[in-house]
Amino acid sequence: MRNGWRRAAYAAACSLVVGLLSVLPASPAAAATGQISGLAGKCVDVAGASTANGTAVQLYDCNGTAAQQWNVGSDGTIRALGKCLDVSNNSTADGAQIHLWDCVGGANQQWVVTAARDIVNPQANKCLDVSGNNSANGTRLQIWTCTGAANQKWTAPATGGGTTPSGFVVTEAQFNQMFPSRNSFYTYSGLTAALSAYPAFANTGSDTVKKQEAAAFLANVNHETGGLVYIVEQNTANYPTYCDWSQSYGCPAGQAAYYGRGPIQLSWNFNYKAAGDALGIDLLGNPWLVQNDAAVAWKTGLWYWNTQNGPGTMTPHNAMVNGAGFGQTIRSINGSLECDGRNPAQVQSRVDAYNRFTGILGVTPGANLYC
Repeated sequence: MRNGWRRAAYAAACSLVVGLLSVLPASPAAAATGQISGLAGKCVDVAGASTANGTAVQLYDCNGTAAQQWNVGSDGTIRALGKCLDVSNNSTADGAQIHLWDCVGGANQQWVVTAARDIVNPQANKCLDVSGNNSANGTRLQIWTCTGAANQKWTAPATGGGTTPSGFVVTEAQFNQMFPSRNSFYTYSGLTAALSAYPAFANTGSDTVKKQEAAAFLANVNHETGGLVYIVEQNTANYPTYCDWSQSYGCPAGQAAYYGRGPIQLSWNFNYKAAGDALGIDLLGNPWLVQNDAAVAWKTGLWYWNTQNGPGTMTPHNAMVNGAGFGQTIRSINGSLECDGRNPAQVQSRVDAYNRFTGILGVTPGANLYC
């Protein structure tokens, strides 16, 4: 396409996956340990300080014992007494009870502590909740649809949500939850290293807008790469077609060197030239940097997001920070093929990912989701 963005082919016929897949790390990575307090100033407590699987997790007067010492890990777990905070029976239903269980790395043991002080289970997209809004000692904890009420607000020793030391509004634990089967090439550190190239990205407006923009970028990336699996375009037959010899600089890396690469599949010699010039990197001469250097790959995605209108009328960054909505980011990335009823299934795929990611970040998706 003339806008220079080829979509990775993930149809069943395309079975090649470039590189190995990484999985969510199983080992705990401590952020901090301490009490988690909530309704009426009481603490999250393991009943009887028991370490048996299935032990109730409850609200209780804060007493500083080991039954109230919780490790909020950057791996997404919350642990006490060597075991994990767990949603009973892997349920996603309102009222599903919380108990202690062996740490097994399941989605029902993943939690995000948001900047708004919610503790969210992303699988259920529900909040840790004090049953019946009852502050009596021994009241069971459960998950429930997030309401913002006092019985869902917590003060934790450290957050699995909010901002990271890098300043990015998506933590590594949240990133891993968004992309549990991502290719090991697409590192979180590569993404955060790329942020300095475009400091306004996910750093403009309210905390909600910042998180919505981050979710919108990552949702589109998710669609373009099959869940951060594909590094390069899968249809190799297209590779020789991305050289525009009418450009004065030609194609110094070769006729077939400018195929789609990276999180938004940068393609065509003129896009490699423009992105490289903007980033101070010779991508025209060495386009392979986009598939070999994670930070460079992420920078090319952020270059497009923050500076290019594509087939739309605004940059995706401006669409999110100025309230135009997620649908306009789709239009700017691939609107000529997907928007206005051309491919509603592809649009829905992007919207579904955006809804899922805003849920992980604990914010509403906003309006105007479709194009």
